[in-house]
Amino acid sequence: MTTLEKQFAQTIAEHKSTIYTVCYMFSKDADEVNDLFQEVLVNIWKGFDNFEHRSDIKTWIYRISLNTCISLDRKKRRSSNARLTMDINLFEDHDEDTRQVDMLHKRISRLQPFDRAIVLLWLENLTYEEIGQIVGITTKNVSVRLFRIREQLKQMSNN
Repeated sequence: MTTLEKQFAQTIAEHKSTIYTVCYMFSKDADEVNDLFQEVLVNIWKGFDNFEHRSDIKTWIYRISLNTCISLDRKKRRSSNARLTMDINLFEDHDEDTRQVDMLHKRISRLQPFDRAIVLLWLENLTYEEIGQIVGITTKNVSVRLFRIREQLKQMSNN
């Protein structure tokens, strides 16, 4: 294993949860999340040797993860076919907290990919400045967008 491969493996090990969190925001299907994760790893590997450390590695990984997931989400939406499923888990957790989290996830998944990315980063407790650096907008714009997103989420029905 080369030094670059060792550095890559260590970086992925340190930031695996960040990548999975981003992937999970774009799908709740375990197989699809794993596919997204693999695509993100490929894209991180492609740019790893050229990473210039002008930003924090976590910021860079967030940006690649979000861009990869947004791109794949757009492709999926363009070619999506409605799938019927009869998969029902009778042992699913149905307490109030679980329903609230599920409702929030459903509403967030209905947002545009860019807005979904901003919400994800906000839920990860990143500062507005960090969010702005990751998605490429000003801190003030992050604040305005989050306000509008929260209003949009409040207006959504529970469908």
